[in-house]
Amino acid sequence: MNFLTHQLLIQKEIEILNNILNKQDYLWEDGKKTAGSIASKVKHNLQLNKDCEVSKKYTQLIKTKILSNPLIKSFALPKIIHGMMFTKSSINMGYGRHIDNPFMPSGRSDLSFTISLTDRDSYQGGELVIETINSEKEFKLDAGEIIVYPSTYLHSVKKVKKGERIVCVGWIESYIKSIEEREYLFDLDAGAKGLLAEYGRSDQLDLVFKSYSNLLRLLGN
Repeated sequence: MNFLTHQLLIQKEIEILNNILNKQDYLWEDGKKTAGSIASKVKHNLQLNKDCEVSKKYTQLIKTKILSNPLIKSFALPKIIHGMMFTKSSINMGYGRHIDNPFMPSGRSDLSFTISLTDRDSYQGGELVIETINSEKEFKLDAGEIIVYPSTYLHSVKKVKKGERIVCVGWIESYIKSIEEREYLFDLDAGAKGLLAEYGRSDQLDLVFKSYSNLLRLLGN
């Protein structure tokens, strides 16, 4: 399964976000508002009004964190990060099995991401379930942790049984459309950087970095 989990936010950032979001009761709306005709039938959560100043300010903060993270950049090769929103699921809320729209007004969805703002032990249920052809995997993230995965996968969020699940979700239009090609480039980049850290620069390693850059140039769009 082609996914990445990584600690994105530090504790202070998590505390600030939770403090602000918990004061915005009147700005939380029915999540069906931004769902397509099919997804709206299985979407049962709340989302913060995307046009409010709080949403604009803090989604921009998170976008900056993503774009400045070397591991996520290497994995996702982000061209555009778009459609970001804060969502909240209380007891008996969840999001049934669905696929994300391939094209949104804000961009193409090659990769989806979820960032948890609540610790995994503070609520029951609410697991993110990602499916492939012959398997499925459940994820429950620590506060501040991000998961990035292909938007082509069917996925769902189980009903919350106790407590409250607050996350930030969004999509990435990558420079590389293909899941397989992104994986090859990620492995090549990680391997080359590992060799650089262990052995230092060499003429041979320069050729590897050259090949990586030229492959990215060739495959990118």
